[in-house]
Amino acid sequence: MTQELEQILLQLTQPDNAVIQQATAQLKQAFKDPAIVPALCAVMTGSQNPEVRQSAAVMLRMRVKKHWSKISPGDRESLKLVVLQAFVQETEHTVQHSLSQLCAVMVKHETPDRWPALLQFLNQSTKSSNLHERQVGLLLLNKVMDSNPESFKPHYCQLLQLFSAVLQDHSNPTALYYCILTLTAITAYTGSEEMHLMRSIIPSLIAALKILIKADQDQASEAMEVFNELMESEVSVIVPHIADMIRFWLEVGSDTTLSNSLRVKGLSCVTFLIKLKSKTVLKQKLLNPCLQAIFPILVAAPPPGEHDPEDDENDNGDTDNDNPKHCAAQIIDTMALHMPPEKLFQQLMPFIQSCLASDNPYQKKGGLLCLAVLAEGCADHIRTKLLSPMLQAVCQSLSDSDQVVRCAGLFALGQFSEHLQPEVSKFCSELMPLLLGYLSSLNQAKVGHVTKAFYALENFMENLGSDIEPYLPTLMETMLSALNNTENLKIRELAVSAIGAIANAAKELLVPYFPPVIENLKGFLTTTTEEMRSLQTQSLDTLSVLARTIGKDVFSPLAAECIQLGLNLTDTIDDPDLRRCTYGLYSAVSTVSPECLTPHLTAITTVMLLALKSNEGITAHLEEDKTFVLLDDEDDDKEDEEKDVSDFTEDDTEADINDIAGFSVENSYIDEKEDACDALGEIAFNTGAAFQAFLESSFQQVYEMRDFPHEDVRRAAFGAMGQFCRAQHKAWKESPTEANHQALLKLLDLVLPCLLETVRTEQERPVVMAVLETMNNLMKTCKEEVFRNPSRLKEISDIIRDVLKKKMVCQDGGADEADDEEQQAEYDGMLQEFAGEGIPLVAASVPADSFAPFLNDLLPLIMSKAKSSCSVAERSFSLGTIGEILESLAGVAGGRGLAGRLSNRLLPVLVAGVRDSDAEVRNNSVFGLGCLAQAAGPIVVTDFPMMLSVFSNMLTKESDLRVIDNLCAALCRMIMSNIEAVPLEQVVPALVDRLPLKEDLEENKTVFSCLAMLYTHSPDLVVKLMKPIVAASSDVLGNKDINEETQNNVALLMREFAQRHLADFQLAVIPLAVEQQAKLSAAISAA
Repeated sequence: MTQELEQILLQLTQPDNAVIQQATAQLKQAFKDPAIVPALCAVMTGSQNPEVRQSAAVMLRMRVKKHWSKISPGDRESLKLVVLQAFVQETEHTVQHSLSQLCAVMVKHETPDRWPALLQFLNQSTKSSNLHERQVGLLLLNKVMDSNPESFKPHYCQLLQLFSAVLQDHSNPTALYYCILTLTAITAYTGSEEMHLMRSIIPSLIAALKILIKADQDQASEAMEVFNELMESEVSVIVPHIADMIRFWLEVGSDTTLSNSLRVKGLSCVTFLIKLKSKTVLKQKLLNPCLQAIFPILVAAPPPGEHDPEDDENDNGDTDNDNPKHCAAQIIDTMALHMPPEKLFQQLMPFIQSCLASDNPYQKKGGLLCLAVLAEGCADHIRTKLLSPMLQAVCQSLSDSDQVVRCAGLFALGQFSEHLQPEVSKFCSELMPLLLGYLSSLNQAKVGHVTKAFYALENFMENLGSDIEPYLPTLMETMLSALNNTENLKIRELAVSAIGAIANAAKELLVPYFPPVIENLKGFLTTTTEEMRSLQTQSLDTLSVLARTIGKDVFSPLAAECIQLGLNLTDTIDDPDLRRCTYGLYSAVSTVSPECLTPHLTAITTVMLLALKSNEGITAHLEEDKTFVLLDDEDDDKEDEEKDVSDFTEDDTEADINDIAGFSVENSYIDEKEDACDALGEIAFNTGAAFQAFLESSFQQVYEMRDFPHEDVRRAAFGAMGQFCRAQHKAWKESPTEANHQALLKLLDLVLPCLLETVRTEQERPVVMAVLETMNNLMKTCKEEVFRNPSRLKEISDIIRDVLKKKMVCQDGGADEADDEEQQAEYDGMLQEFAGEGIPLVAASVPADSFAPFLNDLLPLIMSKAKSSCSVAERSFSLGTIGEILESLAGVAGGRGLAGRLSNRLLPVLVAGVRDSDAEVRNNSVFGLGCLAQAAGPIVVTDFPMMLSVFSNMLTKESDLRVIDNLCAALCRMIMSNIEAVPLEQVVPALVDRLPLKEDLEENKTVFSCLAMLYTHSPDLVVKLMKPIVAASSDVLGNKDINEETQNNVALLMREFAQRHLADFQLAVIPLAVEQQAKLSAAISAA
């Protein structure tokens, strides 16, 4: 049989289809013979043709993989001997490679202890004095270890000693390569007993990689993965060597003679390490060496006659970002997100300043890129300390003679506009003319440049609010003419996107332009040509923005048509980006006209759940030589043995997970999954009872996404799970049956443990922030229902405490306790703020006495951030949280007593905050004092005189309008909590004198509740002050920013005035403008 089999395998290598088909049929017959395994072994060791030997090894491997249990014990034992024999005598590398893969599959079934000859062979060959034997031994070791690393665990210490020796022998780079790959394979499985050996290997590992880089850059690039593996699974191993490793990575990243992919690998390692161990990098004084190395990369000019990819004239924003310059900027971005801004800026600013002062356009560009990537991570620091000079530098760059500099300036302005709000918008009058000038003078052929100008303009406009009004005619004229005139689809797409940004700011001010905009969008959305695709996705996005901003009355008539447009598109076009945008549109429509979605919920949820289930866009990267034998099984014979043959002769489509070298997922499919989760959650909440039929199936599918590899999908899944709970709570409130209540409790019991666990174990901070926000929203909506389970109060309080103590994995958990007092990265502070926001929500949901012991633990952690040495953001957060806790206690059973018991601890902190140099901190402190008076009432009455003197002192000196508004509200809270303890004759006139409220309009509710109470208690005093009270009321009535309840209370008070004190009331109305008088009389008749 051996000769026939060799003949068949030889025919399979011929370039003739007819011959291959005939050989395939013969092969299928041969496989029915039980002697096939020994025959293949004979061919594998005896054939003179390397291609045939390799085919035999691949066939055996597939046979072993699928049908090990069907191979007789005798054949198994002989196969174990033969494969090692073949390995020893084989001279061709490709055949050795296939043999090593056959051994790797066998090791999955026969663990090393059941195959002692393998261990013996590995032991001898890897220590052999013959270079070639040693290299082959390491190849085999690499493949078998990669296939089943855990089964070798008992031998790890011995292996690490071997690696240590191999890495020090620099005469054979290929051996180094296999050795490093094997080290990578076991890293995740090593335990504490191997730590010492692992640590001692690092210096030899770095030296070996330097040799490998000289010998083979592709192999070196693959071997560099070892560092990512070490950082991910055993970061403690590398801590003693951090300085040497960073130096090595920076050398690789800086060496312009190396390939881009290798340089990117080196720089990416630096980024990852800073993300994991920023404190260690700072402690070991490695920040400056990093900056010294990456700035030359950041400011490097491209080769003569070339451009950086992002400066290319035809760049439409889709450049490949895997280049050293982009990685250098990413390192600074990561520093900004993970280091305290004071420490970072101190060392970084000299580099940036010298770049910006240079005449070289690429130096300037490097400086601007740096400013741009700092904006997200160091937003507070820049807004409060550096905004003006940084903006000035950016504005200067926009009129630079060199387009490279102008492009970088536009990018920086876009980043500032996105991350430095609201302060950046205050520079509207300087920046808008610059940006509009840009648009009018742009040569439309240079799409790359137009794209960047639009990016900056959009981000800037989006946050302007009503300040956009003076620019609206010019803006809309520009955008509409771009939609109508240009043949360039990219320009149209940018204009459609910009209209979305304008709508976010202008809201109902955009109504006059709505008809032409909608006509254009509908036109784009009804064509089906391929080149229109990205314009269509952008049109859907903008339509969604319009649905949310233009006003219910204007949009509702179009709602049903929009849903139909979306469904028609996804029926006719299979494109993940387009589908994703339709989900956003359905979500947006659900906020305006949920009833329009109801008839289509089956169709809509089906598409979204399919998107979540789908594996489309996920590519498995198979090991090479997978596609060896492509045989089609055309027989209809369904016998088992027949199946065996086809299974193992065809290329294995259901790839064994161990043949897979890795996965990659196309971004658009990730985005689609993320948006499907977001949309399902929002639609479930907005459509209420109609969604009940789809809640369970949607929940199950979204719940499956909680472990998805991509962080954005995980984040969206947790958000949607929270929305489903809120939707069920709403259903129960609308129809309070026992079944609905039980369904809510069951959901909460599934979701909350999952959220709590994620906060502890998740590595990505943005996901943890989103989970904390979801928990906060759940407590806000479901209140005491969250705490029905008796263990929940402790679990949630403990989570908040541990985030405030920085004990979570994503906080570099268990970092040195001594770091507590140190400055921290702004993002770490934000994470703690999300946790702190939960405290007042817990306080509002449970009886005060149940929460008291937990609050006692939490308060010191919050109060410690009110010290003057803390940052403005920390002080503001601390005092704001204290105020909100007191506000919550005012509304729960036992709250007054608890607030009274806490007053001695809290008063000094709040009074100190009133004297802070920052207006927001003062504002939060004033709010907190008012809430303390309201919550503790008579218990703090002895402190009233001191509080009143603090407030009266402030009223004379304070210039910040929001703080003055809050002073008024705090005085009102004092009056309402204990009217007898306040000298009304002095306080009320001073209070009324500061009306109407200018900034914090929500506090009108407090102020007018107090005035109504005063009118009942001391009518004479109020009537004396009628003129300013009526004037302030005319400001409140008809103001769309003030809620209905407050407006009704004001109208009732005005009606009382008009009915009981007509003469005084008429005198008070005379000075008002005609429209204010009209608002008053309309409100009074409606009240």
